[in-house]
Amino acid sequence: MKKRFTLTFTLAVFAFLVPGSLSRPADAEQATEIRIATLAPNGTPWTKVYNAWNRTLQEETNNTLKFKFYTGGSMGDERDYIRKMRAGQLDAASLTTFGLGQIVRPVLVLALPGVVETYQQLDAVRAQLNDRFEEMFADAGYQLLIWGDVGKARLFSTEKVERPGQLKKLRPWAWKDDLIFTEFFDVIGANPVRLGVPEVYPALQTSMIDTVPASALAALALQWYTRLKFVSAQSMGLIVDASLMRKDKWDALTPEQQTVLLETGKRAHRALVKASRKDDDRAYQTLLKRGLTPVDTEAYQAEWNQAEADLRAKLIGRVYTKSLLDEVIHAAEN
Repeated sequence: MKKRFTLTFTLAVFAFLVPGSLSRPADAEQATEIRIATLAPNGTPWTKVYNAWNRTLQEETNNTLKFKFYTGGSMGDERDYIRKMRAGQLDAASLTTFGLGQIVRPVLVLALPGVVETYQQLDAVRAQLNDRFEEMFADAGYQLLIWGDVGKARLFSTEKVERPGQLKKLRPWAWKDDLIFTEFFDVIGANPVRLGVPEVYPALQTSMIDTVPASALAALALQWYTRLKFVSAQSMGLIVDASLMRKDKWDALTPEQQTVLLETGKRAHRALVKASRKDDDRAYQTLLKRGLTPVDTEAYQAEWNQAEADLRAKLIGRVYTKSLLDEVIHAAEN
């Protein structure tokens, strides 16, 4: 399985690199460094594509622009990335929807369970609403570089969970800054334990938590699955991420550098979603082979649908407008 993962990564990275110019200039100016942080560990689809993006960026800017990556949560959690960007200690960060929501709260509409459920729907929604979100991020002081994917949201647990009400007796994890799942657990009457991502594995070891919402790829990469027994066969939606850059750092680049950064970013996006989508599906199959038991929730889908509908209604006016929610639903359905 590891060889197949590596092949997927290699093909995606190759597809990303081919369009760019790979000729190295005879002389080069001092490179401007973009300090960027990500929770993704080394060796995952995200870091492999980021490294390829960095090589291509340096080539196509005559070595005048490059990334310096801080991977695997070495700079803390996503809330730390945002604080450090605001303090000028980081220039950019790769953030999941929940980190993005700390900067532009309405973007959390993309993480709602039961709204965007397939990759085709996600592509349609982002294509239609990209300019709108890009403007929101710009107003908040950030330049949107690329969108990415983290995989399908599933429930991992130590006990079988078929229906929402069963979560009341468990100790589910909710990311400190994850308003969506925190409110979802509240809707169904469960009491989540709010922790940062680096705290999840130790909390699983001590049984502080026994249920984790995550993608299969994340659960595999972060080794969370080793402390869990069950995984939902059906997903609760998709986990989205994006890379943002401080607007002042962006404005300090030359127009040529900005153009190359965005153009190479488009290729990075295509490579990233191709690799992460394939490998999230493969990661799910790997987890089953490693002993996790799939849980079919289809018989209780009406209960899950009702909880998701209650959540969407509860957050209207607090997180997003009804018109934005309707626009996302319409884009996903067409």
